[in-house]
Amino acid sequence: MGAVVDDVMLAARALVLRDLGARRLDVAAAVDVLDAALSERRWWVEQWPEGAAFVAGQLAQDVQDRLLDAGVGRWPSCTPCTEDEPHELRIEPDLGPDPQWVCEKTGRPVAPLGAL
Repeated sequence: MGAVVDDVMLAARALVLRDLGARRLDVAAAVDVLDAALSERRWWVEQWPEGAAFVAGQLAQDVQDRLLDAGVGRWPSCTPCTEDEPHELRIEPDLGPDPQWVCEKTGRPVAPLGAL
């Protein structure tokens, strides 16, 4: 099971890292946040192997929350929206396969995770 968990975790990391890079946030501090969250989610997948399909979305949410808590700010911001007030994208579904970024104001899908 170790190799399967490794593959799932690396794939999830790649998706989140791709989106960090799309918004030019693939800097050392953000990657450290990603790797710390990845380490914690590894345990989650090891305990609940059926949750492997959900780990990428969970990881993105973890990174999003931690970056906000660390004072980096809202990531990723919603750039396609015409709203005057800055706001972010959220992962939907909260716990499910095929996570996508959705505008928190309009609910409109913006991109699948890893495709910002």
